[in-house]
Amino acid sequence: MKIISVHNISKAFGKVHAVRDLSFEVEEGTCFGLLGPNGAGKTTMMKMIYGRSSRDTHDGGTIRVFGYDPACDELAIKYLSGVVPQENNLDDELDVIQNLMIYSKFYGLSGSVARGRIKTLLDFLELSEKAQARIRELSGGMQRRLVIARALLNNPRLLILDEPTTGLDPQVRHLIWDKLRQLRAQGTTILLTTHYMEEAFQICDTVLIMDKGRRVLEDDPRSLLRENIEAYVLEVPITNGTSTIGEAGLPAGVRLDRSDGTLRFYAEQIDLLKGVVERLSGSQYYIRQSTLEDVFLKATGRAINEKQ
Repeated sequence: MKIISVHNISKAFGKVHAVRDLSFEVEEGTCFGLLGPNGAGKTTMMKMIYGRSSRDTHDGGTIRVFGYDPACDELAIKYLSGVVPQENNLDDELDVIQNLMIYSKFYGLSGSVARGRIKTLLDFLELSEKAQARIRELSGGMQRRLVIARALLNNPRLLILDEPTTGLDPQVRHLIWDKLRQLRAQGTTILLTTHYMEEAFQICDTVLIMDKGRRVLEDDPRSLLRENIEAYVLEVPITNGTSTIGEAGLPAGVRLDRSDGTLRFYAEQIDLLKGVVERLSGSQYYIRQSTLEDVFLKATGRAINEKQ
C-alpha cells in the first residue's frame, strides 16, 4: 500500500525553484529518505506533504497522503502522522512531561491515556530519568529525542522527520537510528530528510537523491552503490605534487574525478588503486570503500558539501 504519492510537484519562491517536477511514492512500513545537500529542496518538499507549505498548482502536480490532499485535508493527515521539524521547538519554561501533556491535548487524549503513552515513550527513547527536568537542562540529543517522543504521542502511522540528527554526536545519532529501525519493524512508515550519507544508508529502504530541487537518482542504498559507482576510491589532496596527475597513464579500469580540492581515483579492484599510490611520491592518501556521497559526486559533478 502506498502511504505517500507525489507526482510532478514543483515549488518556486519568486525566481528560486526549490522543487522541480518531483515524483516519488512511499510504501507502507518502509523508511524513505530524501537525501541531498542543504538547499536541495528536501525541507520544502516535506512541508508540502504535511500541509505546512502549498505547492505550485499551474503544473497539475498532485500529492496524496493516506489518500488525502494536504492542500485540503491538512488536519486529517496530521491526525495520522507525527512530525519532527528541523528545530527543537519545545517550551523551555516547562519540564519534559508538561511539554508532552500539553501536546497530547491536540489529539484529544485523556489524561490517563496521555500519561500512559508518555511513560512508554520516555522509556522507549531512554528519557525516563529526565521526566521532571526543564528543557534547558537537557542536552541537544535529549531534546531531539523528546521531539521524536512528542511526534509519537498519537501512535502515528506515518512519522515525518526533517534532518533528525543534525548537530548531534555520533553516539546519540546511532541511538536515534536504532529507535527508528524499531519503529519501522513495528509497522510505522518513516519519511525523513537528511544530508548525512551514512544515515540514509543505515536506515532507509529507499533513497531519493535530490539536487537543486530535482530528482537525481532513486533506489535502495545498496543498489545505488552497486549500479552507479565503482567499489573503491583513493582520495588524494590536491597539492603541487599531485595537481599534474591526470587521466593519461592511469591503469585501465581507474577513473579520476577532481572536486573540492581532492583527487579521487575510482576502481572496482583495490589493487588497481594501490598501483596508483606508487606514483604519488609520498603524498597523503586514503583508500576506502565508495559511499553514497561518491554516487552524488558522480551524478552531479560536485561533493554534497560544496556550495550550490
